[in-house]
Amino acid sequence: MEWHILSQQIVNGISLGSIYGLIAIGYTMVYGIIGMINFAHGDIYMVSAYITAIVFAVVTFLGVDAVALSLLITLVITMAITGLYGWYIERTVYRPLRTTNRLAPLITAIGVSLLLQNYVQISQGPNVQGVPSLIPGGFTIGTADEFFRIRYMDMIIVTVSIVAMSLLTFVIHKTSLGRQCRAVEQDRKMATILGINTGRIISTVFVIGSMMAAVAGELVTFNYGSFDFYIGFVLGIKAFSAAVLGGIGSLPGAMLGGLLLGVLESIFAGFVSSDYKDVFSFSMLVLVLVFKPSGLMGRPAVEKV
Repeated sequence: MEWHILSQQIVNGISLGSIYGLIAIGYTMVYGIIGMINFAHGDIYMVSAYITAIVFAVVTFLGVDAVALSLLITLVITMAITGLYGWYIERTVYRPLRTTNRLAPLITAIGVSLLLQNYVQISQGPNVQGVPSLIPGGFTIGTADEFFRIRYMDMIIVTVSIVAMSLLTFVIHKTSLGRQCRAVEQDRKMATILGINTGRIISTVFVIGSMMAAVAGELVTFNYGSFDFYIGFVLGIKAFSAAVLGGIGSLPGAMLGGLLLGVLESIFAGFVSSDYKDVFSFSMLVLVLVFKPSGLMGRPAVEKV
């Protein structure tokens, strides 16, 4: 195993794993609060990719030429619009089913996923869409014969992911909103008795998860330059796998699971076969569910009596 090839795959895996982790946050937050797997979350990420391209085109048309400023404006607007998608879906689709058995919201989430896919396909067309590459280039490490490359876009992806996760961690652990979220996660009925508006907190969690998916959507859009209405399915399932791997319900576990899955998948693709990297990712999910269902940083579920 040559060191420079392994190093390159690790770099690629950290970049990819950061994306998985950002999307996995949405799965793990919703599950932690209401015990529901929101399988439409991957398609929220897909919608954010389209919103990114549309907003960026409008910002450019309005004359914002500075790349950093245009990307920042695009990110803020994309997060706001995608957050509204998450809020609207929770209020109109999931909230009426909150008191039913867990199977109904699960099936409904699959229905919302298909609805979003078809909505985007009809409104934006079935063809692959693209955006220009705005941040090309990078630098190499090693000799002329044995080297690996770190792209500037990889550095931006990792940096933005760290900043987003740090801000979210601060909100959850140091603010009143975060304390209310943790209280609702521990015991929703008791939180309601104590005066916490649990409905508002649950809606807020959907908004935050959607905004994290929007961050991933912009990063992936400008990293790969192309997307279509189906990208949310596979990436969403992988992000869910990352959430389970790290311990669904744990925010640090979501990022750890994303990074670990991204690195392992990249190494497998580089040294075994890129054709079966998706099979490898889903096999990891099966192994975790069989041997450690609570994940690397998760805690076994405790039945409240």
